[in-house]
Amino acid sequence: MSLAVAIQMDPIEPIDIDGDSSFALGLEAQARGHTLWHYLPSALSLKDSRVIARGRRLELRREKGRHFSVGPIETLDLATMDVVLMRQDPPFDMSYITATHILEHIHPKTLVVNDPAAVRNAPEKLFVTHFEGVMPPTLITSDRDAIMAFRAEHEDIIVKPLFGNGGAGVFHIKPDDENLTSLLEMFTQFYREPVIAQRYLPEVRDGDKRVILVDGEPVGAIDRVPAAGEARANMHVGGTALKAALTERDKELCRIIGPSLKEQGLIFVGIDVIGDYLTEINVTSPTGIQEIDRFDDANLSALVWDAIEARRNAA
Repeated sequence: MSLAVAIQMDPIEPIDIDGDSSFALGLEAQARGHTLWHYLPSALSLKDSRVIARGRRLELRREKGRHFSVGPIETLDLATMDVVLMRQDPPFDMSYITATHILEHIHPKTLVVNDPAAVRNAPEKLFVTHFEGVMPPTLITSDRDAIMAFRAEHEDIIVKPLFGNGGAGVFHIKPDDENLTSLLEMFTQFYREPVIAQRYLPEVRDGDKRVILVDGEPVGAIDRVPAAGEARANMHVGGTALKAALTERDKELCRIIGPSLKEQGLIFVGIDVIGDYLTEINVTSPTGIQEIDRFDDANLSALVWDAIEARRNAA
């Protein structure tokens, strides 16, 4: 059965077709005979209880330099779509949150992936705190004295913005580092939210593992290894992707969180694991499926679409 699929994402022109997960999902949908539209998050509107967006018909090709074609701008009534993929990148700010409220008006009759209310209620660094025994020692606070006490207790820590993404604003504060006070002053200037502090995990040198879950089940993983002299493993800041297998601890973590993901309609999720600890649950715009596909000779996009189609058929 052909589905009408609208993809809410950032501009499609500059994407890396060898790494972008939204591109892979769109290609798989197209291969299944589904019809694609693309619109920008800023083009989403709620008008007299109707959810509309100015968007364009979209065709994708795995050809660098000419990876897409689009039709003329038209006003899309998103209630007439079968599926909306909410795939814009964070930051998870009030604009993002507003988009989830708007998309709730059409979900689940139009299946929004991931469920917009669940996305809103599952900020990546906060959602993980609801699962017992999975995180490294962690403090979330605006209280400078509490952060100083946490640093005194654990000595070697990571400090980062609570709603940051892509490794932005992540600082490794070593025991002899004298910059924590200045760092907190800077955070106060740029962020109104609390910060998150965690005990530094030296296992990150061996890789920050990204595990992909589809409908609550783990389907693949890669290791992202930081560059020399870098505390962050994110690939866009120089991290290297390596083939990875799921350890027993990885599988245990997935068993702990998987039922909740499935129940909440979080179909496509990426978690970050360092050593034995889960550090984030990414529900907004997870990445990594193309890298896993290449290492494992897999097609994770097909698994995501199998889950989406199963949900549509069960509705």
